[in-house]
Parts: sequence; C-alpha cells; structure tokens
Amino acid sequence: MNKRSENINYHIGYWTFVTLVLTVVFGFSWGNSRAAFFFVSMLLPVVLGTSYFFNYVLVPKFFLTKRYLRFTIYTVYTAIISLYLEMLVLVFCYVYLVSLRYQHLSPNAAQIILLAAILYLLVFVGSFLLMMSQIMENRQVIQQLLEEKEKMKKSFLEIMSNRKIAKIPYDDIVYIESLSDYIRIITVNDEIVSKEKISHLNSRLPDTFLRIHRSFIINTERIKERSFNEVLVDDVRLNIGRSYRKEVKELLNNSIAS
Repeated sequence: MNKRSENINYHIGYWTFVTLVLTVVFGFSWGNSRAAFFFVSMLLPVVLGTSYFFNYVLVPKFFLTKRYLRFTIYTVYTAIISLYLEMLVLVFCYVYLVSLRYQHLSPNAAQIILLAAILYLLVFVGSFLLMMSQIMENRQVIQQLLEEKEKMKKSFLEIMSNRKIAKIPYDDIVYIESLSDYIRIITVNDEIVSKEKISHLNSRLPDTFLRIHRSFIINTERIKERSFNEVLVDDVRLNIGRSYRKEVKELLNNSIAS
C-alpha cells in the first residue's frame, strides 16, 4: 500500500484485484466460485479496517516514532478485535446461508481459516510496502534538504559572463529572463548576460526562486503583487505561463501559509 490519499484508484484497484484473485483461487479449490466470492466479500471489510488502522495509525504513530512497546500492545489488541470480528462475520455467514438453504455451499473449516490467514497476510504485505514507500520518501526529503543546504552555503550565484565568473548575491537578483541563445539576470543595480540555459540554472537556485514561465525565473522575496496570470516583481510585471499557473499558485500559497 503506498499513499493513503494521493491515489484512491490505486487502493480500489489493489483490493479489487485481491478479491478477484482469492475468489478464483478458492473458487477453484472449493469447486464453487460463488461461495468463494461470498466469503471473501464478507471478510474483506474486517481485513480492510485492520489493514488501514495498522498501516496508517499504529505504524506511523508508534512504530516509526520508536514507541515499540505501545506498538506491540496495540497491535495485539487490534489483532484480537479483528479476529473477534472475523468470527462474528463467519458465524453470520453460516447462519445466513443455512436460512437460505444454500445446499451446495460447503467449504470446510480449514479452508476458511486459510482464506482468513491469506487475507490477514495482506495486512502485513501492505504494511511492508507502506514502510518502504515512507523510507523512500524520507530519503528523497533528506536528499532535497541536503541539496538545499548545499545551495544555501553560498549566498551568491556563480555564473560565467563575458568569459569571467560573476558572483551575484541571491538577494540582489530580481528575475532571470531567457532569450534566444542567452539569459539575462536582472539585479537591483545591474544586468548580467550569460550563455547558460535557464533550465540548468533553475536547478542550481535555492527555493526562494520560482520559475513562472519558460522564459522567467523570479525571486519570490521580491514579489509585490500577483494575480492569476502575472506577478509584479519590484517594478516589473511578468506573465505567468499557462502551463505554470497551477504550480505557481500552489507554491506561492504554501509559502504564504508557512
């Protein structure tokens, strides 16, 4: 299980796939696909609840914060409650089936326990995938922080201009413009020209800079006004590219909120 809210279709697809596979496997074993689908469908809500509670409450709140004793205790409690609910579901299933006289529905108890065991195995598979996903995300965050720290070690941008290395303080940069075969770095008091590509330059700048157009990078600390399709940086109005508008809006809103 990867991320809880970012892609609901992933979760729907995952559990649908699980239901179909278990229905086919146990339906073939029992000789009755209808019986298999019925039991899988009835047990699945309990397993779903256990899985998401374990993965998104117990793991992040206790395991990842190294509160292992509480994690163990609450995991045992969760397993007991989950198994109790499972037994209630199975009892309900048999009562329901008897009342409807489904004479051909007779999988043995061992197979029912095996079905439940496989379903619960999915909880731990999901937990493993979740933790791997979080580890990868944490590594990416750490890497980004390290890169940002590296950028901020210098308070200036080094760039080749007129065959010399120019050192431009970040605070002095108003915006950067890309032209046909060169870029212009507009500062408070000057204008520096360089042959470097704007895409390469963008990756070297700290997060106080934002690309708003295929031709413009601005210093967000110098924004005076902004609207849906343009920003006022110092005394210069610049257009926000259509394909950048959503990202620019989100990033600027987040920076204001923080």
